[in-house]
Amino acid sequence: MQEEIELIMDDAKEQMQKAIDHLDYELGKIRAGKANPKMLEDIRVEYFGTATPLSQVANVSVPDPRTIAIRPWEKSMIPAIEKAIMAANLGMNPDNNGEMIRIMVPPLTEDRRRDLCKQAKGTCEDTRIVVRNVRRDANEEFKKLKKDGLSEDIAKDSEAEVQKIHDSFMKKIDELYVAKEKDIMTV
Repeated sequence: MQEEIELIMDDAKEQMQKAIDHLDYELGKIRAGKANPKMLEDIRVEYFGTATPLSQVANVSVPDPRTIAIRPWEKSMIPAIEKAIMAANLGMNPDNNGEMIRIMVPPLTEDRRRDLCKQAKGTCEDTRIVVRNVRRDANEEFKKLKKDGLSEDIAKDSEAEVQKIHDSFMKKIDELYVAKEKDIMTV
């Protein structure tokens, strides 16, 4: 029984950590007024008939806080990269000089900053729901084990331990949100 309890706990921790990792990835994509290569991570470029991630056909860098520079491995890729950026609907216009593409990241308005904070908060809330569901599933597993002969004290202790794990992950979510909100609202 103890082995099963530990498996349930480890699985719950692992699933909660995956949710936090995904949250961190999603928050990284939310624009904070500063240029960031993560903003272009989801862009796919048509390369020999295949939708290929931008990072696999070009070098993406940030020479200054307001500019993203894209240097394709092949100059013939410049029109395809520009087309992909426009299709991504990021609200930014690519500018090419025949060698590379530059994207100027415009400063955010106060209203847009508030909207981005709401978006970040919604993403955090989705992650909270995932973490709560993992806790619920673990507690249901403990109830099943109780029916199979696990003592009530051990079941209660296990549920309390899962609650502690849950609380620590909820705190991490709050910390990530506060950091992102500060990043977005900083002019």
